[in-house]
Amino acid sequence: MLCPFVEEFIPTPVGPIPRVATTVSHRDRWGTIGARIGLIRRNYKVAPGLYAVGTPGAGSPVLVTANYKLTFDSLRHRLGNIDAWLLVVDTRGINVWCAAGKGSFSSEEVIRGVEQARLAEVVSHRRLILPQLAATGVTARAVRRGCGFDVLFGPVRAEDLPAFLRHDHQADETMRTVTFTMAERAVLIPVELFLLAKPLLAVLCLGPLLSGIGPGLFSPAAALERGLILLAATVAGIGAGAVLTPLALPRLPGRQFWIKGILAVLPVALCLWLLFAHRLTPIEQAAMLLWTATVSSYLAMQFTGSTPFTSPSGVEYEMRRGLPVQLAAACLGLGLWLAAPFLANGGG
Repeated sequence: MLCPFVEEFIPTPVGPIPRVATTVSHRDRWGTIGARIGLIRRNYKVAPGLYAVGTPGAGSPVLVTANYKLTFDSLRHRLGNIDAWLLVVDTRGINVWCAAGKGSFSSEEVIRGVEQARLAEVVSHRRLILPQLAATGVTARAVRRGCGFDVLFGPVRAEDLPAFLRHDHQADETMRTVTFTMAERAVLIPVELFLLAKPLLAVLCLGPLLSGIGPGLFSPAAALERGLILLAATVAGIGAGAVLTPLALPRLPGRQFWIKGILAVLPVALCLWLLFAHRLTPIEQAAMLLWTATVSSYLAMQFTGSTPFTSPSGVEYEMRRGLPVQLAAACLGLGLWLAAPFLANGGG
């Protein structure tokens, strides 16, 4: 099947190579939306290999990228009026930064891509331009030794590549600086929410069952009322941990994300308490707030994998400290929620 982003094939010494469009189609936009919200994120990739933009020749630059289609699209859409080769390596459909950290965007994979594409027969030079964020997984010396090509790390963002190529492969400080603006953080929120669909469905099903347990064995009225409150507490925790924490990330004090999630939940928890305190006993209020804070803290900690602030060892360090606290708080909160009807009955 001919991919819709392929315009035609151009002849090369190693056979026909697909030339890809640099314009954004409606299909590209819908694909981006689907990947951003998580619907097709796990299988949104292109075939590894050599592609072309414009009318490249033997002296044209070779830009190396991942086979995650969102990354591939981000690159080709910014190469209008540029003649270049695109060497897409097999990163298992993972973006450049994550693939480099996980080892799938590696020196070995780049060497394999060069050899399988027979790149030495297509270009007269021996230089590869890699995204800067691939540097954690690719060693220039290993690539040079493995396939004879030199590695030059380009700018962080694909949008800076045209200027980088025009200025004789020179990158200024702006091109080398990793940013994480509010807009860049906000675009990650939809996929975080999408991944919570199943856990939220579990709360929706189990919440009323747990909330209806009481001295009379089971109360449908309590299941409905307390179950909705437990669901509201869960949604509030999700809002604080998966939405408010990313948006307010630089303004939340502390370095560890699980603590930032607790701080982000404070205004949300206050609103929750004002809404439901009059319908709950003090024990139920404490349980509700503990559960909300736990959900927010856990989801905020999960966001560490989406930021440029942390490393794999830093994430492990934080999880070793945050998870025991979160587990204890979750058990205590749910335990108090289950025990509250019995304690209230005994007190009566």
